[in-house]
Amino acid sequence: MTTPRVAEAGDPFPLQLAEALRGNGLRPGLAELTAAAEHVRAARDAFAAWLRDLVADDAMVADIAKRSYWHPNGFAKIVLHTGVEPDFRVRLHVWPSSDTPSRGESNPHSHRWEFASHVLTGTGMHMVEFTEAAEGGRPFRRYRYGTDPANPAALVADGEAGLKRRATRHVEGGGTYRCDTAIVHTVRPIDAGLTATVVIQGPHLTPTTVVYCEPGESDDQPNGELTPDDFAALVTAVLASLESEAAR
Repeated sequence: MTTPRVAEAGDPFPLQLAEALRGNGLRPGLAELTAAAEHVRAARDAFAAWLRDLVADDAMVADIAKRSYWHPNGFAKIVLHTGVEPDFRVRLHVWPSSDTPSRGESNPHSHRWEFASHVLTGTGMHMVEFTEAAEGGRPFRRYRYGTDPANPAALVADGEAGLKRRATRHVEGGGTYRCDTAIVHTVRPIDAGLTATVVIQGPHLTPTTVVYCEPGESDDQPNGELTPDDFAALVTAVLASLESEAAR
């Protein structure tokens, strides 16, 4: 059996994460995804250096912007890196400073993949986890995401459901959070300040996932275009926040 190569400090940052993800040599599971998120936490200076390299490369900025977008609730989902062996993505989620706290992802939803995230900068994140209730619960309309081959981002109606709160979690700045495909949750920053998380996403495990909308809420919630200028401005703001935190 071949001994896995150990990542070194001088490796490109995505390669460091790939080594943390290889683990038992199979597809990355929650343990490996969490190890990669913990590597981001432990190597924040190296991660910041990688961000500076990315934002200084015009071609890379344009490429990243093409595969990224603004969520309809006002935060940016930026795909910094996609890996094949192992299969993973590195995403940067950024909630810009606002006069009021961001709604974050206010529709209860699950994911087609497992992930672990690290709160890179900001006060932290608030998560509420839900479960469907056979009786009672708050009424929602259930939709399936990913079922329409012609429009994978479309929400396809899938009946009604009652949801009850299962757990409430707070992850403070610098902390990590892990999530599997069975969890239905909402996510929002704790306050209205700039908040950024680094999400280490594993491979797709299910073809579809669920999204719940309140009765009367529109299911037409298109993503917004994220431009290269948006990407540069967001990363510059995140880097400035990291430098300010380091100075304190």
